[in-house]
Amino acid sequence: MIEDMVERNLRCVFLGDSFTQGVGDPEFRGWVGRVAADCWAGPGSRTARTAVFNLGVRRNTSADVRARCWGETDVRVLPGADNRLVLSVGSNDAVEEAGRPRVERDACLENVAVLLDGARDRGIAPFVVGPPPVADAGAPHLERLLSLAEGIAGVCAARGVPFADVTAALAADRTWVAEALAADGAHPGAGGYRRLADLVLGAGFREWAAERGPGAA
Repeated sequence: MIEDMVERNLRCVFLGDSFTQGVGDPEFRGWVGRVAADCWAGPGSRTARTAVFNLGVRRNTSADVRARCWGETDVRVLPGADNRLVLSVGSNDAVEEAGRPRVERDACLENVAVLLDGARDRGIAPFVVGPPPVADAGAPHLERLLSLAEGIAGVCAARGVPFADVTAALAADRTWVAEALAADGAHPGAGGYRRLADLVLGAGFREWAAERGPGAA
């Protein structure tokens, strides 16, 4: 729990695809709702001064997110506030259409880099979550996704941005895979999203959330 939440005016934007949106969760919380509740809810918090925006859009690639990022984010952050951006892209980039990934690896990494640089220029503190795996997409998709996650980790490391590496862990997670295969083949239920939230929290999200952002008054 964040001790100084009473004084903070927190604005956190989550950008991504259907996994960010939380598609498939019967509780309508997904991993974003669970992470936000863990860090920013409870006794002593001032939820009236804490705004969390879930801007996940189904089938979005990194190119789609890059195209809409600042038009949607700039109207939700405030000068002098503790502004945050949590980014998760890549799962749709690695999907093949007409024999090729929807977004090639190098282009995806460029999109992530541009978004992180844009956040830095705006005084917005970023955090990146790796691309969750699609359970029924097959081994080639997972191989592309693991390579993409490694590349995104490198982009983040070069900029000192925290990164939650979730791809391999979720691909091997029984709950994630079973729930996804029992549904549409991609999106888990409450248990899978809880597992993803735990991986994000365990990758330093709590500590990142507890620090004041660079633009906070």
